[in-house]
Amino acid sequence: MSSITEGRVWLITGCSSGFGRAIADAALAAGDRVVASARNLRTLEELARTAPDRVHVVGLDVTRQADIDAAVASTLDRFGRIDVLVNNAGYGSVGAVEEIVEADLRALMDTMFFGAVALTQAVLPVLRSQGSGTIVQLSSQGGQLSPPGFGAYCSAKFALEAMTESLAAEITPLGLRALIVEPGAFRTEFGGSRLHHSPENPAYAETVGPTRAMIDSADGTQPGDPAKAAAAILTALDADNPPLRLALGNDAVDNIRVKHAQLADDLNTWEKLSRSTDL
Repeated sequence: MSSITEGRVWLITGCSSGFGRAIADAALAAGDRVVASARNLRTLEELARTAPDRVHVVGLDVTRQADIDAAVASTLDRFGRIDVLVNNAGYGSVGAVEEIVEADLRALMDTMFFGAVALTQAVLPVLRSQGSGTIVQLSSQGGQLSPPGFGAYCSAKFALEAMTESLAAEITPLGLRALIVEPGAFRTEFGGSRLHHSPENPAYAETVGPTRAMIDSADGTQPGDPAKAAAAILTALDADNPPLRLALGNDAVDNIRVKHAQLADDLNTWEKLSRSTDL
């Protein structure tokens, strides 16, 4: 076990690039210790060299329970505790609902929902025994709204947010916290080579076609800065009264606000009918 005892200990998934790498860098800059994980350890070599005494790298496929258990055990062996778990591993997907291949949907849910839940479950006993700790779920503005073409991706994020709402209510009395992070468009390779496309059906050219074109051309032009997003997450974690949800980016704030207005409008417009159904 490391003799270093200062600073929080972070266990972060998906650290090869994007938000995972940015959060790891921010945590290290704050003087904390980081267990960085990725499926391919070679993608973490540069990060490991930045602070060898405060960075521990582990191979982790979040769809494999054995990998999850090994990563938690390795974190405890190296640093003796876990203060922040960041469930960040995931990838983009675009396609109309009718176009979605079931096997692809299950693979996406295994990574971005079931994997995050399994890792949360594996870490919670550690946090409960400590009496402190935070679960950070990297969701998306797509955890609250689902545009055409994003039915699969947003389903995973909706599910993760629902689970985390319950989680927050369950663990807050135990001295633990949960934070749902909802970024908009950031330069994280979301639209890059890892983006999954469902087979195209021409019937959806007018509705999903623009989404496909946008996402294919967006990588490298997104307005959000991952480093600033990571700094914002640390600011929220250090707050005396942190939010359950933290939107990041002007587009996320604007789009989520529009969605909330639409929900309120439907509720108000149909309130009389809605209230007429009791015995």
